[in-house]
Amino acid sequence: MVTDSEEIAEIYREISKFPTPLKGCIGPQVALKDRGKYCTIYTEWSQRDLEQPKRVKLCREYIVFCDENSIVYNGPSGKCAELQGELLTRDSPSGSLKAVLRGHYNKKGEEQQYLEIWSKNSKEKSINLTALDKHGKVYEDDQFGCLVWSHSETLLLYIAEKKRPKVESFFQTKPEISANEEDEDVIKAEKWQKPMQEDQFVYWEDWGEALVNKNTPVLCVLDIESDNISVLEGVPEHISPGQAIWAPRDTGIIFVGWWHEPWRLGLKYCTNRKSALYCVDLTGSECLQISSGINSVRSPRLSPDQRHVIYLEGGNVRTHHQCYSLSLYDLDKKITSTVVKIVDHPTVDGFTGIYSSVLAQNCWAMDSQRVLIDTAQRSRKVTGLSDLIVVNSATGSVTSLTAGSEAGSWTLLDVHQDLMVVSCSSPNCPPNLKVGFLPTVGKEQGITWVALDEAEPLPGIEWKILTFTPPFEQENPKFPGLQFEGILLLPGQRKKGVKPPLVVSPHGGPNSVFVASWMLLPVALCRLGYTMLLVNYRGSSGFGQDSIRSLPGNIGSQDVKDVQCAVGSVLKEGGVDSEKVLLIGGSHGGFIGCHLIGQYPGFYKAFATRNPVINLASKLGTTDIPDHTMVQAGFDFAPDQLPTPSVLTEMLSKSPITYVSQVRTPVLIMLGERDKRVHPTQGLELYRALKARGVPVRLLWYPDDNHSLSKVGTEADVFMNVALWFDFALGITTAA
Repeated sequence: MVTDSEEIAEIYREISKFPTPLKGCIGPQVALKDRGKYCTIYTEWSQRDLEQPKRVKLCREYIVFCDENSIVYNGPSGKCAELQGELLTRDSPSGSLKAVLRGHYNKKGEEQQYLEIWSKNSKEKSINLTALDKHGKVYEDDQFGCLVWSHSETLLLYIAEKKRPKVESFFQTKPEISANEEDEDVIKAEKWQKPMQEDQFVYWEDWGEALVNKNTPVLCVLDIESDNISVLEGVPEHISPGQAIWAPRDTGIIFVGWWHEPWRLGLKYCTNRKSALYCVDLTGSECLQISSGINSVRSPRLSPDQRHVIYLEGGNVRTHHQCYSLSLYDLDKKITSTVVKIVDHPTVDGFTGIYSSVLAQNCWAMDSQRVLIDTAQRSRKVTGLSDLIVVNSATGSVTSLTAGSEAGSWTLLDVHQDLMVVSCSSPNCPPNLKVGFLPTVGKEQGITWVALDEAEPLPGIEWKILTFTPPFEQENPKFPGLQFEGILLLPGQRKKGVKPPLVVSPHGGPNSVFVASWMLLPVALCRLGYTMLLVNYRGSSGFGQDSIRSLPGNIGSQDVKDVQCAVGSVLKEGGVDSEKVLLIGGSHGGFIGCHLIGQYPGFYKAFATRNPVINLASKLGTTDIPDHTMVQAGFDFAPDQLPTPSVLTEMLSKSPITYVSQVRTPVLIMLGERDKRVHPTQGLELYRALKARGVPVRLLWYPDDNHSLSKVGTEADVFMNVALWFDFALGITTAA
């Protein structure tokens, strides 16, 4: 075990330096004289800089030489370089131009946004969007944001905040109008531009956690030649547009519209929000609703032949994440069909359904028939049907592209002319990139992957996936026969006869999932000498829709028992110290953790929790997702109805705060002051209850962070405090 604080910090520094790929773009293939061809691959990465502290964005380029559909040679092209101020970038379809949205702060500390157009040799234009004042800030988030070239490469599409009227105090001194200004036209203009005094402090409702100050998105089109910006009209007033693409022949815009009436519920991590697919023409005179609007949709992607749009569509399950169908809209016939249905139970070949939050920007094969998707499949096993699949839109067949791979997790970054670039990683191996050509229909499993760069597994860390079956008495009678899994990380260099402590981690969500990928915190704790158990309890994504359906109404019971069952199974194997079992979890993982230390008093020697859910009843009025709280507790949600006393009583009974009198485990609580998902008053409620009962408890308060506690400085501080708290609880150190 590593216990010295300086050594702990050095291990964290070493592991946190590995960059994470953000995007990959394949350039056009250029023919060579000897019949071969080559292309460049542009990639962007994010790396933590602990000294500043901040995330640094890097770019790397690779060159790939091909012969027919096989890769002859590949390698890096130059060295990586830091990108300064780039918020969004996008190459034009031909690769001859590049659009860059850049942020810059002036001497007054005010952010200015510029849209730049680059050719291969120079910057062609730099347009100050802030100075033009046609709209508010451009959205660069992955929920609404987009930066898309038209097919003709003469127009750029993006999403921005709608321009708001200027406001001022009622007591603001107003300039006098001179005599020669008092003609009718000037007076009308003055009245039109007059700041709104009564609106100075009006409340602007945003889209919640991680989407603060994003209220009314609008579709914007920049004409490259004239520098003219058009804010499109015609979008229905009850929806907010985003994830937009160009319609065929640049005749209009296809986009996702989210309902924002009667109010905006939190959208981040919530893929179930009522939404529909729309198409608006460039004049704004006609806006056609393409999908039904009954469920949720996202990620529209136009086929290369511009005849079809593929997109993800949710079902009637009201959880915030679930299994999704793959829908296809025929633009000529104006008919929608389902390509891949929602999967209730895993199929015979092991396919559990589609759980992607977003499709890759380019996901179509050249044949305009096949679609490439990365999706969780259980815990992303490397046997059977793994997590990078190709779907035939004509037949609905699903084929794995990565079955049998040693990597645990695959992510599609780009596909161009059937050349794919993907990122893959494992719990003991940081992300690396691979390329490969998509074979012809029916031969997809014969793909050959070639590494763009090599990433060696960290020495001394092993991992495996464990499958658990709940005991008979813990079966869900409505959904029997469900299994769940855990990912076990094992530290190396263990002393003979000395068993390592076990750290148990249930994920948040609760309908998210741990996948067998590179994760900073578990790897770092494993390097300190802890065995890590990441539990995908029933209700996790990737196991079929029935698994997700089984959890609402059973939180605080089914999920808690699943985690304890997984821990018991690992302890029976005898590879860890049964007297040194520790616990960590955030959000709903914190909810489960608080239940565990209350329902199994003294079993866990220490607990570290980030922004935990403590009291479902008190959470209702403070969260940006009250529907989630109601649905997971087993009740229907209606925005115009208040919960009855009996409902509130039932919600309280499912809350871990009811077990606080039984808690003996020392607890470390870490809260983000700007958390809109689980308000910090939840953690404060736990802190005060434990402190009043004499239970060892420590509270860390991060004023500049939100629910994810993902700022670089926050992450590092969280890790150090968790490691020292665990050492203190195990008696390895005398203070924490």
